[in-house]
Amino acid sequence: MKQRLVMLALVAVLAVLCVPPGFAQATTTVKGVCTDVQGNPIAGAVVEWYSTDSGHKYDIKTNNKGEYFSLGITPGKYKVSLMKGGQEIYHFTNVNVTMQLDVTVLDFDLKKEQAAQAAGQGITPEELKRRQEAAERAAKEASAVKVLNDKLAEARADMQPATANYDGAIAVMTEATQLDPSRDVLWATLGDAYRASAPKQTDPSEKSKRYEEALDSYQKALQTKQAALDKGEKDPKANQTLAGYYNNLADAQGKAGKVDDAVKSYAQAAQLDPAGAASYYYNTGAVLTNAGRLDDAIAAFDKSIAADPNKAEAYYQKGVNLVGKATTDPKTGKVMPVPGTAEALNKYLELQPNGQFADAAKGMLQYIGSTIETSFGKPKTKKK
Repeated sequence: MKQRLVMLALVAVLAVLCVPPGFAQATTTVKGVCTDVQGNPIAGAVVEWYSTDSGHKYDIKTNNKGEYFSLGITPGKYKVSLMKGGQEIYHFTNVNVTMQLDVTVLDFDLKKEQAAQAAGQGITPEELKRRQEAAERAAKEASAVKVLNDKLAEARADMQPATANYDGAIAVMTEATQLDPSRDVLWATLGDAYRASAPKQTDPSEKSKRYEEALDSYQKALQTKQAALDKGEKDPKANQTLAGYYNNLADAQGKAGKVDDAVKSYAQAAQLDPAGAASYYYNTGAVLTNAGRLDDAIAAFDKSIAADPNKAEAYYQKGVNLVGKATTDPKTGKVMPVPGTAEALNKYLELQPNGQFADAAKGMLQYIGSTIETSFGKPKTKKK
């Protein structure tokens, strides 16, 4: 019996001696001090020790003196990063932690590192700092732009005819302009949302209010764009952008009953973007037609035609206004059109023989007792 107990004890000893070395893994200590480029402690940061051997990570916080300290770090190769607010400030790679050192000391002295980096690049520490700050600003700008672009996309989707969620678009763009009031496109899109929502309102006062909000938003879009250009912004399409804002502003002004203001805004658009002048003058004529100012409307359509002699709709609308000026002979009852009426309507038919207004143009020509001509200049027999 005694011999058996001895044997059992021996087996137990051997079992202890044969414990795999993995259960008795050694660890060591790391510590350091973190200071910024001015030499001040970086408090409340995290020093991340990432093992490139095992993938294990140790996060160690700095105290008010910028110090960090941790026991139980497994030996091996590490990437060590200084993190603040979730952003990496600086990192070291291939940091070797061994059992030969009781404590591995790794300081983050950003002032020294900045000087060394500057020397390596052949520039001054001040220039390196400037570049780093510029890179940080660019990163923040990119992040902000992404947020704003997401809001723009959401608002534009809300303004699609299939959804027509104009109130949703207004809410999104109002938030966007509050986040960054210096971006003209945000104000312009807010103006678009208000302008599109106004005709949907059944309450006249609410309808009027939304047009006023649209006017205010477009004015801010123009102001912020011009301010950016005055500060040196390079935009080869700036004039077209401004012209577009003036065009939309004018449309809202016209619908709000501010006809003279609309005429001035369309004129601004035409001046800024001569290539689009035919459309801007055409829009001017439309506003004046709706206001019953036939002579002014005809003059606007003439400007549209001068800018683009092939703008068929301008000839048609000019003809419509000229028909509106026709008189009737009290003795015969015959319609007496003013000069140029038939020419304008026939020119439309020449350019657009099967166009949207072709039947209406032919009807008006018959009304004034004029000959209808084809695009080939051959007269058709007048219907009796």
